[in-house]
Amino acid sequence: MNLQTIIDQLQLTVLTSPRDFTSITPQGGYTSDLLSCVMAGAKVNNLWITLQAHLNIVAVAAMLDVAAVIITENAIPDEATLAKANEQGVILLSTSKFSYEICGTLWEMNIR
Repeated sequence: MNLQTIIDQLQLTVLTSPRDFTSITPQGGYTSDLLSCVMAGAKVNNLWITLQAHLNIVAVAAMLDVAAVIITENAIPDEATLAKANEQGVILLSTSKFSYEICGTLWEMNIR
């Protein structure tokens, strides 16, 4: 399943520059708000679900080469974070839903 389908089905808001999301196929997911846990547990091309919205998520996402970061609970990054994400090629998405709900929906969509 490609990222555009996930964005559409979860009604996610794209926060960073538009790209061809149909060419990105996430290979699983990881949920945590603790950056050290994400660095230890997330894998390349995972979706990372978090309520964190600060600059450090961009560094971790870029280092791990995640498919995208889904920021939950209406947390919105500041302009510096968005600029750094665009510079690093990190896709930031947002939703008003709780992390738990997003994870459950992704599981039902067979993103594991």
